[in-house]
Order: sequence, then C-alpha cells, then structure tokens
Amino acid sequence: MVYQSTEGSSKTKQISIEEAATHFFNGMTLMVGGFGGVGAPPGLINVLIDKQIKDIYMISNDTGFPWIGPGKLITEKRVSRLIASHIGSNPEAGKQMQNGELEVEFIPQGTLAEKIRAGGMGLGGILVDVGFGTIVEKGKQTVEVQEKTFMVEPALTADVSIIYAKQADTYGNLIYDKSARNTNPLVAMAGNVTIAEVEEIVPPGQLDPECVVTPGVFVDYIVQSKGVDWKWVWELKQDTK
Repeated sequence: MVYQSTEGSSKTKQISIEEAATHFFNGMTLMVGGFGGVGAPPGLINVLIDKQIKDIYMISNDTGFPWIGPGKLITEKRVSRLIASHIGSNPEAGKQMQNGELEVEFIPQGTLAEKIRAGGMGLGGILVDVGFGTIVEKGKQTVEVQEKTFMVEPALTADVSIIYAKQADTYGNLIYDKSARNTNPLVAMAGNVTIAEVEEIVPPGQLDPECVVTPGVFVDYIVQSKGVDWKWVWELKQDTK
C-alpha cells in the first residue's frame, strides 16, 4: 500500500485512473463489486477495456447487462473464466458460454458472498450443505460437524478488487449509496489490491464514523469517479415511450 504526499504532512490514497490501470494485467483474477451493474465501478471497467486487458478470471455476483457494469467486459470478450451466481441478464455471456468462449462456474448467491467474505477474513473456506445429491457434490471434500455432513467450499480472493462507493476520505474509509452497497464491502476485503472508485472524496474527519461501512484498512487506492456512463434498463424503457 503506497501513500502519496499532498500539501503539508497529510497523506492520501487517492491516485489517478491512469495510475490505477498499472495494477491491471492480462490473466489476472479480478473481483468486481455490484449487483446487476448497480455499485459497479464504471471508470475502472472502462480502463480495463481501454488498456486492452484480456484473459481475465472474473469473480462477480453477476454479469450485469451487455452494456452495464462487468457485462461490458463480457461483451468485449475480455473475460475467459467467470465465477458468478447468475448471468441471465446478459445474453452475451450465455452465448459465449454455449460457444465455449467463456468458462462459467455458477455458485448460489449466498454461498458466493460467504466465500468472498471468508477470503477477505483470511479463512480457508466455509461449510455448506447445499448441493448434496447434485453435480455440485462431485469432487468436493466433506467433513462431519456435530453429526452433520457438510461440503467444504474454498474461500475466494483476487489479485485485484474493484469497487464503487459514494464517499471516501483520503484514508480510504468508504460510505455506499443505499443498495449500491450490495457486495462491495465483501469484495473490498478479498483483493490483494483493492481500488475504490468514488463519487466524492473528502479530507479526513469529514465522514461520520457511524456511517463508514468499509474501513480504509481494506482499501489500497481510491480514484475519483466521473459517474455512471451507461443508461439503466428502466431509463431505456422510458426513452422508448
């Protein structure tokens, strides 16, 4: 984690979007916050596309829509492997999966969230009883706990986690906007490097401590966002009326 000096003796985790791009590389494991695109970092996703980063192993709750959130990376064919809870809102992801261009592992949403949380907390994995008697059970280690059998689901981590927040101070403490909080706090903990794209960056002491969700200790860098640059599905429907 590198701090940059600003005026006086104060320090900041804020970097430019161009500097953030230096942490991306071909073949990396990338964890992306968001739910259906809400809470996904638009600027960082665009940088991944602009810098021609490819062969990404992506972990995200879903694949958004073809033009929204991590779905843009799918549409641009920058992702070769994917872990997600569903891809139903992105037909491009389904097509690539059927064509053998995209390797997809589906994990139930609750289990996926817990696997990410476990990775962020330094745990080796979690115990689940969902999936016995199905193909999910194949190859899974099992353990007995209090006379009940569980499958071991390994924890998930990433080379880089990218998230989106409403406010941050220069130490990296984060506040989210309502439902845009979704998976972002978990994803923030699970990256070897975590970069937060933020709508508003303020000096230390300006955030209400009671409102901080992600402590800055989990955030390596913050970048100033230019805001969401895509139209949501409901906006497109309004445009057609």
